[in-house]
Amino acid sequence: MSANQEKEQPRRRQARGERRIAQLLEAAAAVFTTTGYTAASTNAIAREAGVSPGTLYQFFPNKEAIAIELGERLMREMREAYGEALAPVDPATPLEEAVGAAVDRFIAFNCEHPVFFALMHGPDIPGRITEEHDALHATLLSRIEGLLSSFLPDAAPADLARTSHMCLGLYKAGLELVLAHEGAERDAYVQELKHALTRYLGPLVGDRLGHPTPAPTAT
Repeated sequence: MSANQEKEQPRRRQARGERRIAQLLEAAAAVFTTTGYTAASTNAIAREAGVSPGTLYQFFPNKEAIAIELGERLMREMREAYGEALAPVDPATPLEEAVGAAVDRFIAFNCEHPVFFALMHGPDIPGRITEEHDALHATLLSRIEGLLSSFLPDAAPADLARTSHMCLGLYKAGLELVLAHEGAERDAYVQELKHALTRYLGPLVGDRLGHPTPAPTAT
C-alpha cells in the first residue's frame, strides 16, 4: 500500500463517520419532534435511522449526547439566522416590511427545523442545552434591543428592554401557533403574527421608518 493510500483511508473513514452522525442526528430530530425528548429512546432513533442500536452507540453513548450535539448544531444555525434577520434596517424601509422580513427568516428556520422548538421548549431537556439556550436567548434579546434602539433613540433602557421582551414573547407565542398548523392556515397565522408585532411597534416607532434619509446639502 502506498503512502498516499495510507493517508486516504483515515480520511475516508472520517467522512463515513460524519455521514453516519448526520444520519443519526436527522433520525433523532424526527423522533424528538414526533414523541418529544422524554419519550424518545435510542432504539427508536436507531430504528428511524435504519441502523442497529450497536451502530448508534459507536457514535453516541446515550440519548442525551445525541440531543446535545443536535441542539448545539441547531443553535449555531439559529445564531446565523437571527444575525441576518436582525441586521440594521434602512430608514426608508416601512415598519411592516422590516417586521415581515425578520419574521419570515425566523419562521423559515423553525419550519425547516421543527425539532428546535420541541427540543428547546420541551420538559426534561438536558441541562447543557438549557444553559446554551438561555445564553442564546440573552444574546437574541440584546440584538433586538440594539435594533430597536435605532428606531427608539429616546427610549429609556428599561423601556427598551421591556419592549424587546414583549417582541420576543409575542413571537414565541405566535410561533407555537404557526408550528401547530400547516398549509394555508399556517400562512394565515404567520400573517397574524406580523400584524400583532407591527401594531404593537407602530405607535412606538411612529414615522421614524419608511422615509429615506435625506441627502446632505451642499455647502
